[in-house]
Amino acid sequence: MITREENDLLTRTGPGTPCGELFRRYWQPVALAEELPPGGPPLPVKLMGEELVLFRDEEGRPGFLDLHCPHRGADLSYGRLEDGGIRCIYHGWLFDRRGRCLDQPGEPGGGKQKESTRLKAYPCQEQAGIIFGYLGPGEPPLLPNYEILTVAAEQRFVCKVFSECNYLQGNEGNIDPIHLSFLHRIMDEGLAVGSRPSQYQRVRGSEGAPSQWLGANVAPTIDVDLTDFGLRISTWRPVGDQAYLRVSNFVLPNLCAVPGETQGAGYLVNWHVPVDDERHWKYMIVFSREAPLDKEKFSQRYRAEIGPDYRPIRNSSNRYLQDRQEMKSLTFMGLGSFFPDHDLCATEGEGPIQDRTQEHLTSSDKAVVAARKLLLKAMKDVQEGREAPHVVRSPDSNRFPHMVVLSEVVPNVTDWKEYTKKAEVRALL
Repeated sequence: MITREENDLLTRTGPGTPCGELFRRYWQPVALAEELPPGGPPLPVKLMGEELVLFRDEEGRPGFLDLHCPHRGADLSYGRLEDGGIRCIYHGWLFDRRGRCLDQPGEPGGGKQKESTRLKAYPCQEQAGIIFGYLGPGEPPLLPNYEILTVAAEQRFVCKVFSECNYLQGNEGNIDPIHLSFLHRIMDEGLAVGSRPSQYQRVRGSEGAPSQWLGANVAPTIDVDLTDFGLRISTWRPVGDQAYLRVSNFVLPNLCAVPGETQGAGYLVNWHVPVDDERHWKYMIVFSREAPLDKEKFSQRYRAEIGPDYRPIRNSSNRYLQDRQEMKSLTFMGLGSFFPDHDLCATEGEGPIQDRTQEHLTSSDKAVVAARKLLLKAMKDVQEGREAPHVVRSPDSNRFPHMVVLSEVVPNVTDWKEYTKKAEVRALL
């Protein structure tokens, strides 16, 4: 159990809060690139409690500014995109993507004070179909060269979904191995609910399915190791003469790398980005290092569950369309076969900000406990003037082949820790 003060430290990300100051030391997803097409309108964005506007100038370069014009506070997301920047429709003040005021047309000579008028501007860059922003002090670090961000575009699929809860609830679900045996269990592996095809994929190295192995052993051995990027979480589920080995990662400060639909050939990243303390965006990025993805198939699957506004079709207002009949023989949770829907039901059900002082944690929660301690220590590092962990400054260290993700069936006689170490060595070669 944690204290109320610790819960507040872990969940509050607004300007000036310890967690907010930590998060601002890293690049964070701001929007999908598809939300800001060339020639498209400015996009209002709320990120960690700050109201901002994202736009492209006439050369297609993204800019990321304070939402409100410094003159009289008008909303710049309604602005005109012209003359090298964004022009406020209230009095015509013009700002470039660095926040410099280029014109105050209602003033003599275009505004004698325009040189000294600055709008808060944050660095941003576009990579892998995502626009990233840096809201912290000083020189931005390097954007980490995770595999998901560096593979060819045809080998990656990105999407996002709105979550009506604090970011930490979403991310803690990623590092909780036990819930896989219950919340995501598909009892009929051929399930297709209406137009929603099953997310089921075969585990590499076996004719068995993940749900088969997760359901056959619901109390696995869990091991947690500290890494330079966060935590590695390993689970070992023996069943007879075979065992299911799953290795996932908590990556500081608010994302994870877990087995996904490209089992063995890649993995899935869930990146939980606070809108404010009670809502967040979950960016989902799946990739394959071996072959192009069937993007149309992925798109159809996500469009069946997530609306054009990136809000989930299943939500608390319709009780996530839970089907009690389906629960009898098809799925454990009665929520179809789309895993993000399952997660939303569980994490949003904890409330806008979970009261962790009321928890009753057990030994199976060791990864969640370790991640909280890691975040609290990272906040203290920043408060005491030290560099936040996993902030990348050197190009030589900007590679992460040791971020091993596994989902494999192996002989039960296998030394699974040694097996994982060998996988890490192979990745480094």
